[in-house]
Formats: sequence, C-alpha cells, structure tokens
Amino acid sequence: MTNVQISLPDELAQTAADAGLLSAEAMEAMLREQLRRRAGNALKAMWQRAPNEELTPEIEQEIVEEVHKVRARYCYPLP
Repeated sequence: MTNVQISLPDELAQTAADAGLLSAEAMEAMLREQLRRRAGNALKAMWQRAPNEELTPEIEQEIVEEVHKVRARYCYPLP
C-alpha cells in the first residue's frame, strides 16, 4: 500500500473532508473512475483516427480485448 500526501487549498480540503471525499475508499474510487474515463477517451480518440475502411472485424475484436485488459487492470470487475 502506498501513502500519498497532497496539498489542497484549506477551503477545498475542508469541504471535501466534510463530504467524505478524502477517505481512502473515496479517493480510490475517484482515481479508478478517472483512470477508466481516460482509458475510454484514449480509445475513442484512437478509434476516430483510424480510417473506416481499415476497421475490420479482426481489428475491432483487438480493440475490445484491449478494453477488457484496461478494465481488468484499472477498474473494479464489471458485472
């Protein structure tokens, strides 16, 4: 387990603490969500850059497999 120390403006830190957002569990959930979103955004950008005529079913399957790998690494297991 890694400990992380951050500096925040006092008002923001107090508001976040009052909302329960500075707990280890809340921070972990927020970080996992941001990692998931960034991975999704990177995938969308990659998809948009690919020419349509090159997006074969095989390439599409590779993309799906990569998404599953990212989710397994950064996200809670999905139902």
